Amino acid sequence: MSHARSEYEDFKAMAPDVYELVLTLGQLATKAGLDKQLLELIKLRASQINGCAFCVQHHVLLSERIGVPVDKLNLVAVWREAPIFSARERAALAWTEALTHLPDGVSDEVYAEVSREFSEKELTYLTSAVASINVWNRFGAAFRWTPAKRPAAANAAAS
Repeated sequence: MSHARSEYEDFKAMAPDVYELVLTLGQLATKAGLDKQLLELIKLRASQINGCAFCVQHHVLLSERIGVPVDKLNLVAVWREAPIFSARERAALAWTEALTHLPDGVSDEVYAEVSREFSEKELTYLTSAVASINVWNRFGAAFRWTPAKRPAAANAAAS
């Protein structure tokens, strides 16, 4: 079992300017009108790829609060095999994976797919959301932030 090297709250206190900058970058896609549920799916997928337990838990809990269907949360790791995702969600998830695995490059096929589903402006903001979650993942994974616990009331409801 790994142990936390520092915690999220420590990061906020130690580097409030960095915290605010990354937080603001992450909020721009929502302010530009991209769907909050879609953005949570891409943040969850990038966090899974990057192995950031703190961010995975954070985005699962946030997704539940804003009404992302449980089936989508359960299947986002295997979205290609799950017909529950829309063409727009699939394009966003493919784009997220391409940008998260950046050394592999972004193929013309993935770019064409995402360009069919998103306007240039939307794609720019979607890219900013992917960039933001990848920054958060770098901090969370590097410092092994402890994932938040599910609220007690939610644990009782899940049983």
